[in-house]
Amino acid sequence: MIATYGHGTENDFVLVFDPDDEHSITTAQTAAICDRERGIGADGLIRIVKRESKWFMDYRNADGSLAEMCGNGIRVMARYLVERGHMPEGIFAINTRDGIKHLRVPMAGDISVNMGKVSDEAESITAATNGHIWNGYNISIGNPHAVVFVDDINDVGSMNEPPVVRPRDSYPEGVNVEFAQITGDHELSMRVYERGSGETRSCGTGTCAVALAAALHTQDSLPSTWIINPPGGRLEVSIDGHSNATLIGPAVLVKDVDISEFLLA
Repeated sequence: MIATYGHGTENDFVLVFDPDDEHSITTAQTAAICDRERGIGADGLIRIVKRESKWFMDYRNADGSLAEMCGNGIRVMARYLVERGHMPEGIFAINTRDGIKHLRVPMAGDISVNMGKVSDEAESITAATNGHIWNGYNISIGNPHAVVFVDDINDVGSMNEPPVVRPRDSYPEGVNVEFAQITGDHELSMRVYERGSGETRSCGTGTCAVALAAALHTQDSLPSTWIINPPGGRLEVSIDGHSNATLIGPAVLVKDVDISEFLLA
């Protein structure tokens, strides 16, 4: 089976075009495909299907676990649909486990996606890694995020192991953890540890969570726009007066890949 490898700010994915929803890819097969040593190597797998005449993003993390939504992944999927001629450029919708998302997709250049409401759960949390403990914010954008602000992003260390987040009961299905450093006027650097994938070069929903947390942290009134720089590139997030987020950034298709051998197990 031929799939496609692509990325959004170096948050990378294997995309399987399955419009008739015919191919079931198991948890173990997904993990094998995403394995960076023995597989194709990716942060997640997106199966592009049609359900009830609507495009649906069936997204799994690198370990094969299901995820509600991926802000970088949905842009890469949208790029695939336009570049491969399945949708015209312009505004269209993609359904996800977190509901319908509307995107503006030009033939070339940055893609914007309405990510929906970002919510402050109004709960103090802590995240610990590399011998440090920071207070932070419990933020939801369909999937859960713990956002902490650091004076120096290098204090986060290697993140070979998942940060320890408390209270654990707040995140029964795990949590994405973002470490953010304010570097300028409405600009931040960010690192992220994604549940089911480990540290990634970028995280679309994570940047939206960071943008709302930054507005809270700096007491910046909404609407508020932030430039966020994860290791993989530059993203722009605007939070409107109703806490709805719009994410703007690139999406690139790199190459087609053969995943047939990983589907035999």
